[in-house]
Amino acid sequence: MVTPVSSHPTILAPSLLAGDHANLAASAGSVEALGLKWLHVDIMDGHFVPNLTFGPATVAALRNAGNQMFFDTHLMLSEPHLYVEDFAKAGANLISIHIEPDYDHLATLTKIRELGCQCGIVLNPGTPADSILPLLEHVDLVLVMTVQPGFGGQSFQPAMIDKIAQLHQWRLEHNQNWRLEVDGGVDLDHARSCYAAGADTFVAGTAFYKAPDQANFAQKIQSLT
Repeated sequence: MVTPVSSHPTILAPSLLAGDHANLAASAGSVEALGLKWLHVDIMDGHFVPNLTFGPATVAALRNAGNQMFFDTHLMLSEPHLYVEDFAKAGANLISIHIEPDYDHLATLTKIRELGCQCGIVLNPGTPADSILPLLEHVDLVLVMTVQPGFGGQSFQPAMIDKIAQLHQWRLEHNQNWRLEVDGGVDLDHARSCYAAGADTFVAGTAFYKAPDQANFAQKIQSLT
């Protein structure tokens, strides 16, 4: 049994990217029907990452279809500061932005909060953890990418475990309370390793949507101890 290392309850946030793009409302609804609280929505612009996915209209359409889940909205954009208001108005609950592009990160995080959303900062696999140190006191969530963002179905990078552990150590040292999320190739075994390092929030796309028993998969993730 792994000793719990986070004060937060464990959360699974299935990634809509791995759902049925011909019927996103049904894919999101199937997650809500399991009693899960979070849905991860990947927003890609074809510039910061080599793929295009959803926009604010998709988020708004899911809300209009009646989905009441917590929308964990991950902006993989070259200029996220230009779009946070659109996503907040569309129904996002938490908006995460990447550290890598050149823009005013702190001002953007502050703007997200002013718009009534929680805010997060994201690290790509090749980005050192200390690049976000000055921002940690200003966020509700830190997202560690465990694959290079852009496409679903990639293999988990075990080297990211050390980054998760470092971030968790800083969280303890500075008595901070942000969530520590992982995203990319996360299956049950990887989730256990990430949990042991300090992660408490798990994005799963392919592993969730292709699981023979989605309810069982979710239960195992959310009962990690």
